[in-house]
This record gives sequence, C-alpha cells and structure tokens, in this order.
Amino acid sequence: MHLRPPLILDLDGGVLPLPQARTLALQHWHDPLRFACRNATLSRFATEVLRPLPAQLGTVMLGSGDFHHLSLPLLQHLHTRAPFQLVVLDNHPDNMRFPFGMHCGSWVNAAAALPQVSHVHVLGITSADIGLGHAWENHWRPLLGRRLTYWCMDVDVGWASRVGMADAFRRFDHPEALVAAFAAEQAQAPQPTYLSIDKDVFAEDVARSNWDQGRFQLEHALMVIEALRTGGLVGSDITGEVSLANYQSRFKRWLSSLDGQPDVSADDLPAWQQQHQQVNRELLAAMAAVPMAC
Repeated sequence: MHLRPPLILDLDGGVLPLPQARTLALQHWHDPLRFACRNATLSRFATEVLRPLPAQLGTVMLGSGDFHHLSLPLLQHLHTRAPFQLVVLDNHPDNMRFPFGMHCGSWVNAAAALPQVSHVHVLGITSADIGLGHAWENHWRPLLGRRLTYWCMDVDVGWASRVGMADAFRRFDHPEALVAAFAAEQAQAPQPTYLSIDKDVFAEDVARSNWDQGRFQLEHALMVIEALRTGGLVGSDITGEVSLANYQSRFKRWLSSLDGQPDVSADDLPAWQQQHQQVNRELLAAMAAVPMAC
C-alpha cells in the first residue's frame, strides 16, 4: 500500500487542503517557476527545496499545470537505480521545443533522456500539438528512439508514419479503447512506474483547468491507476489545478498569450477549486491502493 502522505508544494494557492497532507509554503517561487524558467532556476529549486526532502515521497501536488515541468526534478530526486517507466496523463505531449530553458510543455524530452526511465507513455492527448501543423515543434529524438509513445485521440497523426515514427503514435477513437489497450499492454509486461497526472486530460465537466482540455472522465484515470498495480509506483505527482496567474514578467505574459490560455474568472475560482479537491481525493485514494515499488 502507498502509505506516504501527500506533499503539497504550495506555489499558487491552487491546492485546497487534503487529508494528512504536508504543505510547503513556496509562494516566493511562483513567479520564477510558473509556466517556464531557466534551467539554472529549476536546478536551484531542486537544490533548495527538493534535496532536503526524503528520497521517497507521497504523491506531490504541484498546483497549476503551469508547474508541470517540476515533475522533472522530482524524477531526478528519486534515489533508485532500477529502471522504471514514466506514465503521464495529459492533454498535451509536453515534448515541445523551448529554447529558453524549461517549459511546462517541454519537460518530457528531458525526462525521456534520464537513464533510469525505461520508457515514457503520454496518455489522453487530443491537442493539435502532435498534428502535422506542429510536427516540427515536437522533439523527435525520443519518438524515433522508441523512448516515448503518444496515446492520442481526435488528432490526425498520419504524418508520423511517413517519417518512420508510426509505432510512437497510438491513435484511438475514444478513451475507453485507449485505456483498454494501455491496460492490456501493462498486463503483458508490468514494471515499476512514476505516474504524473495533469488534470487537463479530463473533460471540463470533471475539473476545469486553465488549458484546453481532453476527453478523459475520472473513471478512465482510475482504470490507468489500476493497470499499474502489478508493477507498483516509485512516485507520483498531480497537477492541473486552476489558479490565477498574474505574471510580473512581460515575456511570460507574451508566452502565455501565444498558448491561448483562457482567462480564469475570480468569481468561478472557488467552485472550480472545490471540484478539483474532490477529484484529488479520489485520485489519491486510488494511488494509495497501489503498492510502492522498491
């Protein structure tokens, strides 16, 4: 059983209280880290905040999906030599090129290069980020090197077969087929897993985020978690909370506008965060039932 309590990295006030959770007040890291940061800033965060923590943590709550790149230092923080797979539930590939450091949509490329990560699976993508119009923006190395697989819906990914990457793109008509195929593959070859969940993978009626959203219902995520039971978890994190971002940096305001992030209404925020809190409780309960892999 996964008995370690959750750890809330309170960067943006997006995570409401959770049972038995430990909270680190880190609001002073909000502006330096949110959306994107220099690699040196990410390294400093790992040194100052993560290094003093135990090597094995409970599920880490990261707040907004704008902080999803913090999964990378969490993976590096794991003290395990045994290989494990990285399973990411996300409406986006998070494998996009970003020349200015590390972006919440670019970290998967670096994660796939970690020697302890045997393979990366990104499940639930419906974003046009993996379509032909954005093909050049994806890092191809992990896809061509069979280190990364996209499990997607609603996107024409026929271009991938024309450049030798057909095996890296698994397209399905609906979430049930996607999850069933993933579960069947896991049953054949279970292995330890680090699980990272960005709740923009869910449809808006499940939990609203500040990004465009996918088609998963909560039951689909719970089925994925169940499929990982045999191999166990080496670690996990959850992101995708909804919170207000008032960037001090003009550069970040410009980048955010390019990504088309919808505005979050302060009036709607409390109800949306309550919705997230209930989803978090259910996800954490499901993960707590999965054994910790050694």
